[in-house]
Amino acid sequence: MKLFERKQAIYKTLDERYLINGQRYKGQQYSQIYFARLHHLRNLLHSPVTNWKPHLQVNTVLELEENKECVIVGTIYKHMKLKPSILDEYSKERTAVPLVKPHNFLHPDDHLILEDEIGRVKLKGSLLIPTDFVTGIGLALHGKKTSEGDFLVLDVLEAGLPRQIKPRAQLGEDKYVVFISGVNVGSNIFNPLQFQLFVDHVTGHLGGENEQKIASEIVRVVIAGNSIGIPQGVLNGQALTAEDQSKLIEPIKEIDILLTQLVAAVPLDMMPGPIDPANFFLPQQPLHQCLFPGASAYNTFFSCTNPHQFELDGFQFLGTSGQNIDDLEKYSSAKTKLEFVERTLRCRHLAPTAPNTLGCYPFTEKDPFFIESCPNVYFVGNQEKYETRLLQGPEKQLVRLICIPRFSESGVAVMLNLKNFDCHTLNFSADLDP
Repeated sequence: MKLFERKQAIYKTLDERYLINGQRYKGQQYSQIYFARLHHLRNLLHSPVTNWKPHLQVNTVLELEENKECVIVGTIYKHMKLKPSILDEYSKERTAVPLVKPHNFLHPDDHLILEDEIGRVKLKGSLLIPTDFVTGIGLALHGKKTSEGDFLVLDVLEAGLPRQIKPRAQLGEDKYVVFISGVNVGSNIFNPLQFQLFVDHVTGHLGGENEQKIASEIVRVVIAGNSIGIPQGVLNGQALTAEDQSKLIEPIKEIDILLTQLVAAVPLDMMPGPIDPANFFLPQQPLHQCLFPGASAYNTFFSCTNPHQFELDGFQFLGTSGQNIDDLEKYSSAKTKLEFVERTLRCRHLAPTAPNTLGCYPFTEKDPFFIESCPNVYFVGNQEKYETRLLQGPEKQLVRLICIPRFSESGVAVMLNLKNFDCHTLNFSADLDP
């Protein structure tokens, strides 16, 4: 049988911006991250605004004059009638609040407000549809103050896609990156045989000569969160019994065995997700290597942050385990999940709803979720189904958008060819029925 040598790719991690060193919560307010976001946005939009409406003055909210057209720059706040509030737990009128679907809190009475450092003003006009926006998005608006004290929006300028760092010379050979998420080892929906089929395929232990050749062209595997499913009822605030301790440890042992098989053959990036044993808020810090004593013994095992950013053979990759997109779906609407993914690129912010409805660390001097440069590949894990498309920007930006489905439910992994950015699925069925 012919032996194939696995291809290599030059890898560089760019996760440093998401690492939290010296955690400190005392005295830190979430308002600081909004100030940092707005400051960055003003610097970003300074030149575009000047070219966009050169004849208009840029004002603050408090400088608005009735019926005088101007430009204001600020952060959107979306007032939502049905937005969940902890105070509802104690409200006597709680029963008067209409019942809503748990995945969506939109209401016809929702309206938008623009905030800057010193004030806020309610927005009016047909250009801004509340269902398309969430709290935290930065915009420049052309309009005028009405007699009612609102701001009538006449035109809108968003940040738009950032500039893209040109990749190195196009690859002359096939090289693949495989994405997988939502493995859920230890949960009642995890199928060990299904994931073992995936491991055997990637490591080249399945199929004939052609399949093994393709497997040898896989240069990296990225696991985008939700790998470890802790059995329900184990962590209930009570002291753990010996049986519960075993239930808690078994999924971690099992995934370490599976990961060890993978990293013995191919480099692997391990991202945390919302159900993994990691911090809850974003950016999630790397899963501790002590959880994976077998896999971490290999220099091909990389425990990464969520969001995760890296460079592979000169191509820029950016991705999350899905919390940012899932939160957008709760507080705004779109036809597809890919539309939400595209919106985060166009507003140049990975998680605009953080910290309003999505937990994040209270940064004081920066907002690490700003997208400084346009990635070549932008992936999001733990979605209902596989979706992808190639997004083209006005400055010839080219981005491959990928929604990765939950593997434990779909048996689907995603394969991307660095040569031409073509994308397809790998389907693994563990159905043993004839």
